[in-house]
Amino acid sequence: MARIFGFRRKEEWSGGGQAVDHLNDGGEDQIIGLSQLYSPEEEQSPAQVRDVADVLCEMGKITAEQLTEARRTQKARSNCDIAEVITEMQLVAEPDLSMARAGLYGFEFRRVLPDQVHKDAFSKLDPEYIRSNRIMPIEVRGETLVVATSRPADLFVIEDVKRQVQMNTEMIVCLEEDIDGVCDALNDEKIDYNIDDIISDMTDVEVVQDEQEESEDLEKMAGQSPVIKFVNYLISNAVREGASDIHIEPKEKLMRTRYRIDGVLFGMKESPLKMHPAIVSRIKIMANLDISERRLPQDGKIKVSIGGRAIDLRVSTLPTNHGEKVVIRVLDSQSVLRGLEQLGMEPEVMSTFAEQIVLPHGILLVTGPTGSGKSTTLYSALCQMDRDKLNISTVEDPVEYELDFCNQVQVNEKIGLEFATCLRSLLRQDPDVIMIGEIRDNETARIAVQAALTGHLVLSTLHTNDAAASITRLVDIGIEPYLIAASLNAVLAQRLVRRVCPNCKQPTDVSENIRQYVERAGVQADQIFRGAGCDECRGSGYVGRVGIYELLVVDEQFRDMINRDPSANNMRRASHEGGHRSLFDDGIVKVKQGLTTIEEVLRVTEVYGKNENEAFVENFNPDEQQH
Repeated sequence: MARIFGFRRKEEWSGGGQAVDHLNDGGEDQIIGLSQLYSPEEEQSPAQVRDVADVLCEMGKITAEQLTEARRTQKARSNCDIAEVITEMQLVAEPDLSMARAGLYGFEFRRVLPDQVHKDAFSKLDPEYIRSNRIMPIEVRGETLVVATSRPADLFVIEDVKRQVQMNTEMIVCLEEDIDGVCDALNDEKIDYNIDDIISDMTDVEVVQDEQEESEDLEKMAGQSPVIKFVNYLISNAVREGASDIHIEPKEKLMRTRYRIDGVLFGMKESPLKMHPAIVSRIKIMANLDISERRLPQDGKIKVSIGGRAIDLRVSTLPTNHGEKVVIRVLDSQSVLRGLEQLGMEPEVMSTFAEQIVLPHGILLVTGPTGSGKSTTLYSALCQMDRDKLNISTVEDPVEYELDFCNQVQVNEKIGLEFATCLRSLLRQDPDVIMIGEIRDNETARIAVQAALTGHLVLSTLHTNDAAASITRLVDIGIEPYLIAASLNAVLAQRLVRRVCPNCKQPTDVSENIRQYVERAGVQADQIFRGAGCDECRGSGYVGRVGIYELLVVDEQFRDMINRDPSANNMRRASHEGGHRSLFDDGIVKVKQGLTTIEEVLRVTEVYGKNENEAFVENFNPDEQQH
């Protein structure tokens, strides 16, 4: 039966095959105009428009009585779709409803499984577009693209797909769960894009040398499909690989891309240098940066959604001798919002730390270098607090992860909104807990101490090598020792070491001098494991990271020591005499548990602990121990 968009033949207005209007006594097709579909004087009966309910009734899926009841329920509600009513009444299952939709619009209905979808067809649309619009290409038949949708009534999306793919299309109807299943399966297989084809397409992109038109041309290039696909691939693949940073580096003859995974940079595919200007411009456009400014560093941020996960990206550009280097920090809220028990703390450390974050006042510091997981620990601590009864506020630069249960303030030094300024205002906001992104200067440290002494719990970070050095650092900033002793509750120093890959984990032999050392540390030689290297760990022998911790609780004896002599050596001696386990000691525990290797522990602790571990360091060559 032929159909014209916006009109129907009069035969179609019948619910049971009989024509409702007798506008033409002959046998010719009669077109009913839009003006005849609605008349203010005579309201049209719902039965005059054939819909999903009529098709279900014709299919025998619902009875006439059920149809009447559904119509009555629909009429009692405003702006309610009949399909929603039928679903709520549980008259039919979802496959029957989709089958009826297909029949209503003259399309085929069938289930679509991941192994039935051609990868080259699926890649013609962006995965996020497929998920949000519930429409996906599944097969290429000659010059025709077969497209499955769960929303056959959405004509605008169907037309948009035709415009994007520039092919003839054949529509079928499937279930929404089929589309989700295909997207999940194909994303897991990492086949969103054929990167070789994208690079091949982009080799035809040339940079126009005319300086006056260069910015305009770069913007045009940044909007070309291969460029967009390549940037999307870099970001989505980084999230799948668990990368924390993406490095895009122009060299003399090529563009190098590297991912930082588990704290170590891994080289990805090298690309032609001619791609670089368009790639950088595309990233700048996404981050709302100035694409014409290539002489000065720029910073921006991007919000994206990948597989239904909200991802924040921090973009930094830096001019180099071969072009602009771009580093993208990947901030995944799913990887940071976790419980304390998932951080890798030993039970006694976790128990003591949990006691510290429920104290009513004082300062709790978390120390370590950049990338050691300080923010994750602080966010996890905030998540453990009573969100309903406490007023929790943070001052950060930048706000890395958005928390719905606290008030977060973004520092903006360009307009004079600095840490100290924010803290002064926060103290007038009746806070219970204040988290400071970092104590950098005397003014910020002094306000933090003042807040701790006036009944507030203050959490913050410092960049020091170990817990004991934090006290010396505060003295160097300009805080008097007696104020530190009165306000400081505890200091947690931490590092991240890579986990041994469980897929290729195996016992390993060590040299005799190392064997003697680890045995003195309480580790038997048969307790030392190493990853042999496999596809799961990219041949590195490591997958994921685990924390090693040193928790220094400031008790009365330690407060007296701070008042007498707050030097770094004296603080370390007092910490050792107090029985506090050092970072190296906690790392050895992780080695004994088979979680990491001696090399990893030494890599992150030998700088500050070389004197303590001198015998071990002298006899140890990391290059000989690695794969």
